[in-house]
Amino acid sequence: MIAKPAEQTSLIAFRALELLLETGIPGGVIQFVPGDGATVGSVLTSDERVAGVAFTGSTPTAQRINRALAGRQCGASPLIAETGGQNAMLVDSTALPEQVVRDVIRSAFASAGQRCSALRVLFVQRDVADRIIPLIKGAMAELSVGLPEALSTDVGPVIDEKARQKLAAHIDKMKQQGRLIYEVALNESCANGDYIAPVAFEIDDIRQLESENFGPVLHIIRYRADELDKVIDQVNATGFGLTLGVHSRNETTYRHIEKRARVGNCYINRDQVGAVVGVQPFGGQGLSGTGPKAGGPHYLYRFTKPVIASH
Repeated sequence: MIAKPAEQTSLIAFRALELLLETGIPGGVIQFVPGDGATVGSVLTSDERVAGVAFTGSTPTAQRINRALAGRQCGASPLIAETGGQNAMLVDSTALPEQVVRDVIRSAFASAGQRCSALRVLFVQRDVADRIIPLIKGAMAELSVGLPEALSTDVGPVIDEKARQKLAAHIDKMKQQGRLIYEVALNESCANGDYIAPVAFEIDDIRQLESENFGPVLHIIRYRADELDKVIDQVNATGFGLTLGVHSRNETTYRHIEKRARVGNCYINRDQVGAVVGVQPFGGQGLSGTGPKAGGPHYLYRFTKPVIASH
């Protein structure tokens, strides 16, 4: 196996492999190959000795890997891709407001929003929006942004300067096109580092978002009760299908949403970033991944390919 981590995470990947070798796995079984993805990755995926690729990252990169594997002369090889999502949460008028706020804050801002499953778009039924949105604003005001080693910190920095600049550009755009609900104030500990203040906007339509914004940025949309199917169809139309959150105490409603939505993981009355390895299989469909879900009963078969017996 060749382990090629993202260039921003080479040190932690190296340490993980050291620990893996301590378990007794022979040293020749695993090879650590750090480097820039555009350079090292393209060499690996074009080499016909590579029997298959398991990838976690952006949708465009997964598509490039798929094209590289398809262009080789050695036949089809498995590609297991887990990419991002324009993940939504739907909240109806029966939901418990305090529970909604707790789960929204965790889903949108834990790990500085840098989870593929993180909440990006919150749909709130108009009947309860004026109750829930101020509560979200108040909860955001309690968030502490700062050095990740401090126990008092709720939200740390994003992964690098490139990511920070991309998020900052999107936030500037949303300040022109949306309505600012709240932006957390940064303290002096954030003067040096790639920090993005958690921020929430109200927008009119999910189609205003042209791509996933991988950071602590929440977009809120109000909807009428009779628009529920329209909302689900709009979420499906993004092409992504990783996670969906539903907050409702009406069993008929949440079963209808779960059945109609095209997502890998649908979370009901809880946060949507906490799938536990070995307990809750995780993965997406469409632009969010190739499936089947990691940790599920069919995952191992995804690494295999058929062998035609000769007679």
